[in-house]
Amino acid sequence: MNMALDSNRAVSDEALLILYGNGDRSAARDLTLRMGPLAFRVAMRMLRDTAEAEDVAQDALLRLWKIAPEWRKGEAKVTTWLYRVTANLATDRLRKRRVLGLDEAPEIEDDSASPYDRMIDDARAQALQSALDQLPERQREAVILRHIEGLSNPQIAVAMETGVEAVESLTARGKRALTALLKGQREALGYDHD
Repeated sequence: MNMALDSNRAVSDEALLILYGNGDRSAARDLTLRMGPLAFRVAMRMLRDTAEAEDVAQDALLRLWKIAPEWRKGEAKVTTWLYRVTANLATDRLRKRRVLGLDEAPEIEDDSASPYDRMIDDARAQALQSALDQLPERQREAVILRHIEGLSNPQIAVAMETGVEAVESLTARGKRALTALLKGQREALGYDHD
């Protein structure tokens, strides 16, 4: 257990705040350990968002530290002041979240491909898969790992348990075979239109 906190449990929140206002940094730490969870709980109940509740609690505690030198004993309880400030900060955040009307909502751009482009992409993928299926197994594996998965030749050599030169040869032969298999399909796959 924290001995400093234990020794300050008998000290009131108000006394700790006055001590901090007079320059006692340990009083600020002890008061933060007491008041931080309270501010967070209030903000969390109102906002239902952990990140925003943490921001509000931190902001409320910063405001508490700023007013510490001017704190007037007996005017209000520290917890009451902190509840009010935390609730006000959370309410401000809720107001900023207000739902926009349809006229105020920004236009959402549709970055998805057109139906025509999706059909072309699907046809190209099917043609490539069909051509890959016709390659010898080792060539197919090398081409997929290099040109589809993006592995380097040394990585492919380890994966295929072969040498880098063999990978280079398999990849080159596979690419030549794919080119020959797909040669007559350029126009049908929309490559002459690109």
